Amino acid sequence: MKIAIPMNEMGMDTEVCVSFGRAPYFLFYDTQSKEAVFSQNAAAAAHGGAGIKAAQAIIDQNAEALLTVRCGENSAEVFQAAGIKVYKTTKVTAKENIEAFEKGELAVMTQFHAGFHGKA
Repeated sequence: MKIAIPMNEMGMDTEVCVSFGRAPYFLFYDTQSKEAVFSQNAAAAAHGGAGIKAAQAIIDQNAEALLTVRCGENSAEVFQAAGIKVYKTTKVTAKENIEAFEKGELAVMTQFHAGFHGKA
């Protein structure tokens, strides 16, 4: 399974970003091959709609799940339409969250914020 995680920096031992749409990077991790790929989030600098643009980037990379601290309603609707599950992170680093996800310890996110609508 390919999962996506918003990141502050590149590195498995770095913190998950608290902002999904404006995260500087995304980590794409394949749970079968254990391959980790980092990419810049082009949506981070958007004046508006960063969450929707970031969600589309996740879909374009064929991710099947998102691990994040929080997520906006608009992004959540995009993920729901694409069949991508969103999980609430509980650990600090990407590595810790991936391990928790693989053990089934992360809950599916059920509460989404209204968004920040252009506010960085």
